[in-house]
Amino acid sequence: MALAALVPGALLGWAVYAAVGGSEDAKGTAGGPSASPSASVSATSRAPSSPGASPTAGPDGGKPGASPSSASPSASRPAASGPLKGKVVVIDPGHNPGNVRHTAEINRQVDIGTNRKECDTTGTATNDGYAEAAFTLDVAHRMRTLLEEQGATVTLTQDADRPFGPCVDERARIGNKAGADAVVSIHADGSGAGNRGFHVILPGSVRAGAADTRAIVEPSRELGERVAGHFVRVTGSAPSNYVGDGTGLVTREDLGGLNLSTVPKVFIECGNMRDSKDAALLTSGAWRQKAAQGISEGIVSFLRGQ
Repeated sequence: MALAALVPGALLGWAVYAAVGGSEDAKGTAGGPSASPSASVSATSRAPSSPGASPTAGPDGGKPGASPSSASPSASRPAASGPLKGKVVVIDPGHNPGNVRHTAEINRQVDIGTNRKECDTTGTATNDGYAEAAFTLDVAHRMRTLLEEQGATVTLTQDADRPFGPCVDERARIGNKAGADAVVSIHADGSGAGNRGFHVILPGSVRAGAADTRAIVEPSRELGERVAGHFVRVTGSAPSNYVGDGTGLVTREDLGGLNLSTVPKVFIECGNMRDSKDAALLTSGAWRQKAAQGISEGIVSFLRGQ
């Protein structure tokens, strides 16, 4: 594994991994097929999704998109007192359970600075039909609980509270408008069987059209390194064996959610839904809690500078 790229705050997680051996669609070169159109953080969480949920099921088995469309993100609640009081975190659950019913809308092109790209995608799913959109919402809910307990003000870009989307450009604007101290977009990959592990996607240096990431490249890298290190430590999952050269870190310049961000932001692909071993983890509520805790602890470490 390449350790040189990691900041000291992340080294502990990687050392533990070595000891045990153990979209917008962010898929791009790493991914595969999308779903068919038809400070320690405590371990409490909201109710998890059912692993057997269909691609159109909401995070708690309900029907997504039942409430009216809203241009605003899921409302923040008053933060508790804690070490992150005064900090703003935006969690961006990738895709939306309702996207599969709105393919025309999500296929429309939006400006991402470097070029134009689809508004959003349906996301992928396990071979048994557990949708990425259900996974990302479940992890986001768990993260929200953990981070609010630390005193952060937490906003979700969507909570299955709109029929589809938001589009990738709007997802970026939500974090920007919130003045977020950190934004993390939650995903799971759809690569080929045998491709395993997680990777964190960092923004490249982009200056084109409406995109200018130069000010956020370095803080986003620090955020990503800390998230990666804590994710390894808490989940025991390995960095990707198919992208990132074993570091678990990948830099991209083709993602609107990163290109249009003016605040520190990263994506995390928590595992590969199309690999049976990774799918067994992603469909486990216990493992999703670990994933949420690892990502959250990385955010806490970044915001506290520890």
